[in-house]
This record gives sequence, C-alpha cells and structure tokens, in this order.
Amino acid sequence: MAAKKAIETFSKSLVEDVHKWGCFKQTGVSLRYMMEFGSNPSDKNLLISAQFLHKELAIRIARRAIELENLPCGLSHKPAILKVRDWYWDSFRDIRSFSEIKNMNDEKEFTEVIKAIKVRHNNVVPTMALGVQQLKKDLNPKIYNDDIVEIHKFLDRFYMSRIGIRMLIGQHVELHNPNPNPNVVGYIDTRMSPVEVARNASDDARAICCREYGSAPDVHIYGDPDFTFPYVPAHLHLMVFELVKNSLRAVEERYMNSDKVSPPIRIIVADGLEDVTIKISDEGGGIPRSGLRKIFTYLYSTARNPLDEHTDLGVGDNVTMAGYGFGLPISRLYARYFGGDLQIISMEGYGTDAYLHLSRLGDSQEPLP
Repeated sequence: MAAKKAIETFSKSLVEDVHKWGCFKQTGVSLRYMMEFGSNPSDKNLLISAQFLHKELAIRIARRAIELENLPCGLSHKPAILKVRDWYWDSFRDIRSFSEIKNMNDEKEFTEVIKAIKVRHNNVVPTMALGVQQLKKDLNPKIYNDDIVEIHKFLDRFYMSRIGIRMLIGQHVELHNPNPNPNVVGYIDTRMSPVEVARNASDDARAICCREYGSAPDVHIYGDPDFTFPYVPAHLHLMVFELVKNSLRAVEERYMNSDKVSPPIRIIVADGLEDVTIKISDEGGGIPRSGLRKIFTYLYSTARNPLDEHTDLGVGDNVTMAGYGFGLPISRLYARYFGGDLQIISMEGYGTDAYLHLSRLGDSQEPLP
C-alpha cells in the first residue's frame, strides 16, 4: 500500500524550511564546466563541489516537493504520487539535517548521504508514470484540456529537474572513483563515440524486441566509428535505446503477419560544427498527423497500457516503460538538458524518422525549471 503520510505528519519546521528553500534561486552548470572542474578531482575541488551540492540540491528538491503538493485533477492524491512526494520530503530532510561541510571527513559523509538519495529516487519515473496512468484511468473522459496542459508542463519541469539532480549527484560521486577510465571525467566521456553507443543501445533494444516478439529487425549504423566528442554516454544510450525500441516495435508489428522480410532500422551519425545529429529511420508505417502532436505528451502511448492488464503493478526494476507513454518526452528532455533537441518526422503509410540533435559545444547552461 502506498505511503499516505499527510502533510501534517511532517514537522512544522520542516514544512517551513521546504517552502523557504523552494524560493531560492537555482544555479545551473554546463557540460563544459563539469568537465573542466572535474578534470582535477583534488580534495579542494571535491570540498567545493560538496558545499555547492549541499545548498543546490536542497533548493531543487524543495521546489519539486512543493509542486508535488499542488497538482491538478487530484493527481497529488494518487498513491503512487504520494510515494514520490514522500521520497522528496525525506531527501530534503536528509540534506538539511547534514551540518555545514567544512573538511574532507564531512565531504565523505555527505557523499554517502547523496548516494543514498540517488538510490531512493531510482524508481521515480515508473512510479510517477503509474500515478499518471491511475489518473488517466479514473478520469479519462473528465480531464479538461487546460488540466492536461498543466500536467504536461509540470511533468516536463519535474523530469528535467530530476535529470539535473541525478547528473549533479552522479558526477560528484564518480569523481571519487580511484581508477577512472581514460578520458572519463565523472559521468562524462571526453572521447565518446556516438557510433559505439548507438550500437550498444541498438543491441539492447533488439534483445528486448526478441524477448517480446521472438525476432527483431536488423539495425544498420552509418557513421565514422573513430569520431568522438564529449558527452554523457548513459544519456545518449537511454535516448537511442528508446528511439530504436520504438522503431523495432513498429516494424515488427507491421510485418509480423507478412511474408516479406522486415526492413532494417537505419541509424546515421553526422558530425556537424555545432551539433552531432543522429537520425533513426524505420519503415514501420509511420504515425498519423493527428497523432504526431501527442507523441511528446505524457498521456499518450501507442502501446497497450500495462495497467489494463496489471492493475496492481508494482514499481520495481521490472516495470516496462512501454505503454506508459513517457519514453519520447523524457528522451527529448535528456537531449535538451545539454542544449540539444529531438524531432520526429513521420510519413504515414511508410515510416518515421527521428532526429536526435546533440550540442557539441558543451557550454549551454542547464535549462532549470
């Protein structure tokens, strides 16, 4: 049963503290700054980083905790959303309970605190998805357009903030790695090969497709495997995996009862002066124009809704994102986090092209919600 702690169960001083910190200004950082600062993980720099996070994480988490209290259509009261809300309040309390960071012993203890916070929030995405689907199932014909827009704007802010929080924590924690891989600074690979990441992500997506359908179309990748640029491989893997998974599903379902051989998915990696662009093309039949405007919303999915079959679905690692409709909008947020973007162009009756633009300048600030 989901946690149902009422706001009154939190101490008055904690509630006041959350609202105070939620009013403070956030401070964005750039990929280039993270890379340059982290290239020398000295005790001095680690101490500076911890002191920055001690304040910045409290601000960002407080803002999300406040928003989770005031969502439209009763979304704040869904069991899954209450669970997420409690995670944010508990994490804020953990950070604010930690006294001032003055030396490396403090820094090491604080690093353990934020590592635990990162683990606590591992299942935020599927849990939020579950809450939104609970709302969709309960109020489907009654949700008004203005409320839908407000929910989408909130979720964009919420997930963009989550990407930033996890990036800052992960970057700081990884700087403690005594034996980092060459060219790796925290989460950032200064010589990341987009072709190699695309290949790994495609292999993972094909494995999922084979598991669900018994087979998977081929994936052909075009681009210079020796080309590299600084980026976060985990972010790129997530985006390419999601896009290729969608393409594989579309092609597999279109050709599953056909005598024709399924056409391959094509991935093209292009190296531009400003952007690295990855194009993912399929012949899965495309998306109707009426559906294109919905694909980046959180209440739309072309897959079956998992809640239709599993009304007591948990929120562990086995939760699939297919059917929740969160894959594309979250992938676009990951692209935009470092100044890129994601565009989908469809030719109904033929297939879909996804253009993933990644900024290679690395100096755009985090888009802080």
